[in-house]
Amino acid sequence: MSLPYGQPIEVAQNIKRITCNNPSPLTGAGTNSFLIGTSDLALVDPGPIDDAHCQAIMDALEKDQRISYIFVTHSHLDHSPLAARVASITGAKVHAFGDSTTGRSDVMSALAQTDTLKRGEGVDHQFAPDVRLNEGQVIEHAGWRITAHHTPGHFANHMSFAVDDVELCGDLIMAWATSLVAPPDGDLTQFITSCEQTRTRAARRLLPAHGEAIEDPQKRIEWLINHRMERTAQIIRTLEAGPQTPKELTQQIYSDINPNLWPAAEQNVLAHLIDLMTKKRVSPEGILSIQSKFRLLEKIPS
Repeated sequence: MSLPYGQPIEVAQNIKRITCNNPSPLTGAGTNSFLIGTSDLALVDPGPIDDAHCQAIMDALEKDQRISYIFVTHSHLDHSPLAARVASITGAKVHAFGDSTTGRSDVMSALAQTDTLKRGEGVDHQFAPDVRLNEGQVIEHAGWRITAHHTPGHFANHMSFAVDDVELCGDLIMAWATSLVAPPDGDLTQFITSCEQTRTRAARRLLPAHGEAIEDPQKRIEWLINHRMERTAQIIRTLEAGPQTPKELTQQIYSDINPNLWPAAEQNVLAHLIDLMTKKRVSPEGILSIQSKFRLLEKIPS
């Protein structure tokens, strides 16, 4: 997958995409920033600290255009840090659900006190929006109308932004990969709920923050939910052999992948275990952490 870096590409009516040159296993081709409108524009996901990308965003403005609003889907380091610089250049205020801990469940807040795993994409701990948005809040300006939806799962403060029949879905749903769900920032229970709510809103197209547009959102969301349910069932079957840590489960369930990818997979397994814990299907031995052994509270009928 390769996208043209730094070039504004029209991906929907009055919506242009600019892709940052920050490809990686977690960002795919790079982070997509979006400009919405015709005169006073909204910028969604400024991106990482990257001089060339900042210049590309400013160069994409046509005569008599300016950035009047900045929206951030979530505060991973590949999405939010450039917001402050663009705000200082344009005078636009930064809008988001909250800082990097806003939206966490109680169990994830407790885990954050014990979990020391390095996050794959990194968290923008300095992020603080000028304006905090609520679920369903509508912002109208200069001919465009954006509806903000709180869609946690990949990240607690994650939001999606609906524009007409198109939804800018951040990292919640992507065409080229499944989203990383890494506790305590990621929450599988929230992820499934957000996917189901996105499916109910029935946008015609989804514009992810990485990769190309999703032309059949219903089909993609159904696949993602089924994939997660299949992984959960696999974890339960493996636990029938006895209590195990996320690392031990990972080495069995992901035995067919490069061991260098096991740390990310381990976080994914932990997310599934916490979801099962909240549903009283498994229980950790001692205080919940990435090192905990989890035991099955019930067995799947054969």
